Amino acid sequence: MMIQCSECEFFKRGENGEVGFGCDPFSNVKEPECLVKWQLIKINQMVAGYQATMKYNEKMAPLQEKVFNMMEREIDAIDETEKWKSDDDDDEFDILEDSGGDDDDGDGDGEYEDWRTSL
Repeated sequence: MMIQCSECEFFKRGENGEVGFGCDPFSNVKEPECLVKWQLIKINQMVAGYQATMKYNEKMAPLQEKVFNMMEREIDAIDETEKWKSDDDDDEFDILEDSGGDDDDGDGDGEYEDWRTSL
């Protein structure tokens, strides 16, 4: 005949009615059914942990959304401030192509004039 958990030396009942087992399933199990009960307790602990995590995630979701939105705005602002680098580079190449080459003296003839000799 199987012993009841309440009669087992490894059985513990807390002040609030919570049931616990002090047995180790690898060394001191008295009955085969003890393993099943031990597994149920562990599953209940896992479910309770998961539910606590879900509650925490629900509380953090609005804050997390605000942080994502703020970071998205910051990244957009950085992209906008660095946009001038690529825009100016494109404009510089367009000016060179339009003028027909290196025209450093600005007269539009496409020839280079040494600034040291023009004095």
